Amino acid sequence: MTCAPKPGRAQVNAHGGGHRSRALDWIASSRRGGRSPATPWHSQRPSASPSHRDRVTASGQVPLVGGIFPAPVAAKVPEVIFPFWVLKLLTTAGGEATSDYLKTWGNIKGGGTEVVLFLIGLAWQFGTRRYRASAYWSLAFAIAIFGTGVSDFLHLDVGIPYAGTTLLWAVVLATIFFIWQRSEGTLSIHSITTQRREAFYWATVFATFALGTALGDFTATTLNLGYLASGILFGVVILLPPLAWKGFGLNSIAAFWMSYVVTRPLGASFADYISKPHSISGINFGDGPTAIVFAGGVLVVVAYVAFSRRDIQQPHPETETRGRQTPEHAFVRVRGPEFDVE
Repeated sequence: MTCAPKPGRAQVNAHGGGHRSRALDWIASSRRGGRSPATPWHSQRPSASPSHRDRVTASGQVPLVGGIFPAPVAAKVPEVIFPFWVLKLLTTAGGEATSDYLKTWGNIKGGGTEVVLFLIGLAWQFGTRRYRASAYWSLAFAIAIFGTGVSDFLHLDVGIPYAGTTLLWAVVLATIFFIWQRSEGTLSIHSITTQRREAFYWATVFATFALGTALGDFTATTLNLGYLASGILFGVVILLPPLAWKGFGLNSIAAFWMSYVVTRPLGASFADYISKPHSISGINFGDGPTAIVFAGGVLVVVAYVAFSRRDIQQPHPETETRGRQTPEHAFVRVRGPEFDVE
């Protein structure tokens, strides 16, 4: 075999030195973690390799669920403004009346309907990649119905007294809060931009609805306050967290969730007052008609916020990553117009 003579050093420098130098620089930079000598750390962008994209997409996803539903690209919950509280009260009242009406269908037919509504709302909401008023409030209404049904089932069919179901759901809610905080480091609704955080959020919402149902029935029946007096009581209680936040420095996130929990017994108490017969302190409008009225109110307000888009959370510049999944630690404080939710 005849071998070509090896090029001299001058030839290498003249013809291949540039390529060799760049190759050596690339090898050296890869050993230092993908950083070239002239590029500072803060200017680094994530690698575009498929493995990196897979890791980014998977961040914050729920096992199994993440393989079915897409990852969020923006906040999945509304901004806390006045229409938010209006809709929250309307859905709690409507959910109470609707669940009580479905109860007349029996546990299998009525309970099955509640489960179907819940699953449809869940699939619709988790199938969206950002907040959509119609999807969000459909699930909220479905949870109001289903949460009421579960809480009532534990009392009426299992036989647990209202004091017991109130304590049970209080423990469940506290447990969810503990796990959520331990996992994500925040309970802020402005951080609901990953699938895992959204799952924690809706688990919390379900527990608050069930707790509120039990608590409202406890004050109205066990304590014999009646539905109207219970509604007035919770109407006063719901004002205490924002007053404590504004005047005494109560943590804004704690203030929000305290008021959020109270909206359930507040709305449910007035719904029961309107729908229940005179013999149990109501005005006897009926469960079905009451459910229709409140459902109509929800539809009107949802249509308003959907078209006005007033309740869409505005992304903070420091939390955007130009189409990439925001890292868990990248969320910064975002001021909400109502509770200054962190």
